[in-house]
Parts: sequence; structure tokens; C-alpha cells
Amino acid sequence: MFRKVLYFTMVFIALTIYLMQRLNLPLPSIVNNYANDLLYLPLVLGAIEFIIRCVKRDSSFRLPLCFVIFLAISYSVFFEYYLPKVNSRYTADWIDVVLYFVGGIVYFFIGNKKKNISIIL
Repeated sequence: MFRKVLYFTMVFIALTIYLMQRLNLPLPSIVNNYANDLLYLPLVLGAIEFIIRCVKRDSSFRLPLCFVIFLAISYSVFFEYYLPKVNSRYTADWIDVVLYFVGGIVYFFIGNKKKNISIIL
């Protein structure tokens, strides 16, 4: 139950920030520039995990740490290395890379706090 409340709270926060940005409402610069980068990977991982649980009909399924790290690397390379080179709307920022990893690792450990943690697989 805690995980669901936390997940939907993050969805609400991310959507609120996005809407405020689209409406050009003032936000503190740290929220405007970094909050959604921190929330992004936990939201994506939560959606992926939910879909896999439904497809497999396995409510105890958890994503392995190697997948979380792979996804953080993939998003970092795509959004912070590739896109800034091909689209001027995007800027490379190492803080964003750190936030992708922090969000992913926090998601992993919150999701696995009640059971034995399978770090490799």
C-alpha cells in the first residue's frame, strides 16, 4: 500500500511540475531543472514493473538491479549525450545523470526492503 501511495504521489508531483512549466508559472530553479529528472526513472520503473506483474500474474515480481542500472545508463546516454548533440532544446547536464541513478537506486531499495534483495539477477 505504501508503494502505491508513494508512486501516485510522485505521479502527481511530476504532472504538477510539468503543467506549471507548460503554463510558464514560476517554479524554484531546483524544482524546475531537477525534480522531474529525479522522479523520472522511479515512475518508468514502476510502470514497467506493474505491466510485467500483470502479464506474468506474479505480484512478487521485482526488477533486478542490473536492469535498473541499465535503464539509468540508457536514459543518461540518450537524454544527456545524444539529444543535446542533435536538438538544441536539450542540454547536457551531469547532475541529471546523477539524479537518474539516484532515482533508480532509491526505487530499487524501496521496492526490495521487505525481502531478500537480489542484486545481480
